Amino acid sequence: MKLCGHDIALGQRPFLISGPCVIESEALCMKVAERLRSLADRLSMLVIFKSSFDKANRTSGASFRGLGMEEGLRVLEKVRKETGLPILTDVHAPAQCAPVAEVVDMLQTPAFLARQTDLIEAAAVSGKPVNFKKAQFMAPVDMNQLIAKARNAAVRAGLNEDSFTVCERGTSFGYNNLVVDMRSLVQMRDTGCPVVFDATHSVQLPGGLGDKSGGQREFVPHLARAAAAIGVAGFFMECHPEPDKALSDGANALPLDQVEPLMAKLLAISECK
Repeated sequence: MKLCGHDIALGQRPFLISGPCVIESEALCMKVAERLRSLADRLSMLVIFKSSFDKANRTSGASFRGLGMEEGLRVLEKVRKETGLPILTDVHAPAQCAPVAEVVDMLQTPAFLARQTDLIEAAAVSGKPVNFKKAQFMAPVDMNQLIAKARNAAVRAGLNEDSFTVCERGTSFGYNNLVVDMRSLVQMRDTGCPVVFDATHSVQLPGGLGDKSGGQREFVPHLARAAAAIGVAGFFMECHPEPDKALSDGANALPLDQVEPLMAKLLAISECK
């Protein structure tokens, strides 16, 4: 597929989706985006800035959810204008897809909503590429049915049916834990879509801290290197200048200054034939 002017496929130079989990402030997003812009230039790769205007799937109802759609999209539009980075953000409801697609370059459906047909179809007909996350409770082969829904909706709307990626982010394993079965990165190729590996959510411990999720960010580089060796089209890694102070998913976020050296290693592994 073509994504933001780049050829995306297994064997091509991998791309990166990265940024803070949630939009905490305009200043934070600009700081992270500027670093990611420099990374993209130095490593000659496509980097897509990601941050969510709303995190609707928080463990606790008291947790910070974001700035909301109107203000969040304003911030994302500014990031795009001032850095030139393409933008990705989550959509949680069908009604969000069209207005969000007017601002961003790529949509994403959250893992917990992977079985919501109306959302999948609305994202698919938004006119923008979509990164579909595999749910923690789904087998990799189940993504074939999700993609079938998306492609059928796109065909009915007269749109491109080859503008979707599928994303692995770990599978529920007992209580408050996820594991990654690396076979999934191969099995999900059967969808015919480029496969993305989410290295940071894969080390999340859902609800592991009682009123919020925990995480084991020290394992992010290890899983990412394994995925690079298997072969994926792209990587998803949330980052933050101070993960321990992040308002969402800090326990599994990668420190901002570690993103570029890790990506350099992943690119080198990916280029081994």
